[in-house]
Amino acid sequence: MTIISARMAVRSCKHLCARGVFSHYLPSMYAASPPLSRQISMDAQTLTARLKESGLLRSQALLGGKWSDAYDGKTIKVHNPATGEVITEVPCMGSNETKDAISSAYDAFKSWSKQTAAARSRHLRKWYDLLIAHREELGQLITLEQGKPFQEAMGEVTYGANFIEFFAEEAKRVYGDIIPSPLADRRLFVLKQPVGVVGAITPWNFPLAMITRKVGPALACGCTVVIKPSEFTPLTALAAAELALQAGIPPGAVNVVMGNSSDIGDTLLASPEVRKITFTGSTAVGKKLMAGASATVKKVSLELGGNAPCIVFDDADVDVAVKGALGAKFRNSGQTCVCANRIIVQEGIYEKFANAFSKAVQNLQVGNGFTEGVTQGPLINEAALHKVESFVQDALSKGAKVLLGGKIHSLGRTFYEPTVLGDVKSEMLISREEVFGPVAPLLRFRTEDEAIHIANDTNAGLAAYIFTNNVQRSWRVTEALEYGLVGVNEGIISTEVAPFGGVKQSGLGREGSKYGIDEYLEMKYVCLGNMMGN
Repeated sequence: MTIISARMAVRSCKHLCARGVFSHYLPSMYAASPPLSRQISMDAQTLTARLKESGLLRSQALLGGKWSDAYDGKTIKVHNPATGEVITEVPCMGSNETKDAISSAYDAFKSWSKQTAAARSRHLRKWYDLLIAHREELGQLITLEQGKPFQEAMGEVTYGANFIEFFAEEAKRVYGDIIPSPLADRRLFVLKQPVGVVGAITPWNFPLAMITRKVGPALACGCTVVIKPSEFTPLTALAAAELALQAGIPPGAVNVVMGNSSDIGDTLLASPEVRKITFTGSTAVGKKLMAGASATVKKVSLELGGNAPCIVFDDADVDVAVKGALGAKFRNSGQTCVCANRIIVQEGIYEKFANAFSKAVQNLQVGNGFTEGVTQGPLINEAALHKVESFVQDALSKGAKVLLGGKIHSLGRTFYEPTVLGDVKSEMLISREEVFGPVAPLLRFRTEDEAIHIANDTNAGLAAYIFTNNVQRSWRVTEALEYGLVGVNEGIISTEVAPFGGVKQSGLGREGSKYGIDEYLEMKYVCLGNMMGN
């Protein structure tokens, strides 16, 4: 990475930090560096050509360490959601290619799992170093295929790479146990061993971080993986896999297939060689995977949909609440599972918060992610745009009011205006389901008990946020909320060192932190007899 390109990244990330929107999501190192005013601007074709020259724009799948086309030659077009332009085409694969990827992973597991923890750690650390060294190119790929602003994409690269660094260290800390024996001539041990081949199915909204959060712990403890990225954003996954090969991770340990989702998913589920499925995506698909995994009794980790409440109490600091709610709602243009889907405001502070929040949202700049100052990119595709439109219309038809925005942006295509809706009720569709877009619905409440009831009145249970200056209340409400993650006076809470996951229909298991590696391990009890004999 050149000095100029590094400064470009610093300048871009500094811009968001100055706005106070996503400062905690971005690497802290950026805040201390001087900004550079040079705007990132290049047409998609030029950028694509540069990425090809760098070797990170791959258009083939990775099977057993070899780059491969689909066996029948079919391809999928990968579009830039900001412009509609085709970036490249990638293989449209199915069952046969997936079977070969599984076979490669199964063969590689025999040797990778036998490497020492220190050796696996070194390979992962090298992968981390390469991800950081190429963060500009990876950020460009993310913006090209996913649409998020470049500075936010750079933040994702660092965030995603941090999972690899963290689990490189955790690889050496997979401890077993010794159990005091009830019999003098026996010794009892507990070993932890890798589960085997892992099928990792990842979404489009975080095309790097959702992969590294799964692959990092899998590789760290000795598993091998078959990655199925979203057909909307396969390029970042392929670039990460290329860097994994460069890091010395052996052929077959990391495989990437893409194409027909149902064929690939069914093949992963049916294979007895695949011993675990890890998935991030919708609750509906998660339920199907959970049911399908039962045939071979695979381990399953599911990070599914959310319906995050953001509760603002009368005693909250309005500036803190506005900043926190803004980050929780509008990161990635509202396209995350932990986005604040319902902003529930106590009636005594409702008008003040609504006015301040609307003014802050009004300052968000919408546009192509490579344009300087942009903090809101496009939605991923037209289907996502139509969903947002339908949710807003449903709310308006039932009495909600538009405080800001409320329509397709003048840029057209899949751009939607950052929107604030007032007088939203719990029975409206936007309160019941994830809008997955830049729309913030405001609901009123009177009492603490009412706020907790509204927040918990959902099948989801991934993330929740509360804003209050009352310490006792913060503990009461945090413990009463039926969610796997809770942010108190903070809207950006994801980090590799803390467990990420939900309760109820938001999923099973945890990712990240020291707890995340346990999802990829089996526990084996060993009893050694006749220890007192000759």
